Amino acid sequence: MLGIHLQRAMLVLLLACIPIATIWFNAGHILQSLGQDPEIAAATGNYARFLIPCIFAYAVQQCHSRFLQTQNNVVPMIVSTGTATLVHLLVCWLLVYKTSLGYRGAAVAISISYWFNALFLVVYIRVSPSCKHTWTGFSKEAFHGIPNFIKLSIPSAIMISLNTCSMIYMIPLAFAAASSTRVSNQLSAGQPRLASLAVGVALCIVVTDGIVWLQN
Repeated sequence: MLGIHLQRAMLVLLLACIPIATIWFNAGHILQSLGQDPEIAAATGNYARFLIPCIFAYAVQQCHSRFLQTQNNVVPMIVSTGTATLVHLLVCWLLVYKTSLGYRGAAVAISISYWFNALFLVVYIRVSPSCKHTWTGFSKEAFHGIPNFIKLSIPSAIMISLNTCSMIYMIPLAFAAASSTRVSNQLSAGQPRLASLAVGVALCIVVTDGIVWLQN
C-alpha cells in the first residue's frame, strides 16, 4: 500500500503541476497586465519558462522523499541532496557565465539539480533491497481512491502554506515584541548598556534570519 500511495501521490501532483506550469509559461504577460514594467515582466517571464521543468521534478522528488521518510530511511535523501547541491554549483556557474543564457542559465541549473535529485531517489527506491517490500512495481490500484486522496491533500496543502506564512511573518513579529519588552525592562532598571546589547543581539538575529530566508 505504501508503494500504491506513492504512485497515487505522483499522479495527483504531476497533474496539479500542469496548471501551475501554464501560469509560469504566461507569467510575463500576466505581470505586464497587472501593471509591471514591461522589461521586468519580460525578463521574469523568460526566467519562469526556463524554470518550468523543476515543477515536475519537485513533485517527483517530494513524493519519493516522503516515501523514504515513512520508513525512517533518510540517508539516501541526505546523499542525493548533498550531491545535487554540488552538481548545482558547477552547472549553475557553467550555464550563467560560460553560455549565452545568462540569468536564464540559473533557472536551467535549478531544473537540472531538481531532476538529478528526483532521479537519484527514483533509482534508489527501484533497486535498493530496503524498499523491496514497499515498492513492488506499478499498480492499477493507484487510480482508485483519488478523490479521497485529494480531500486529504488540500487541507494538508493549506496547513503547509499557513505554516510557511507563520514562519515568515509571525515569528519575526513575536521576536520583535519580545525584544522590545526586554529593552524596556533594561531601561526601566537603569541599565542602558544591557538595553543597547539587547538591541544589537536582536538586530544580528534579524539580519541572519533575513539572509537565511533569502537563500532559501
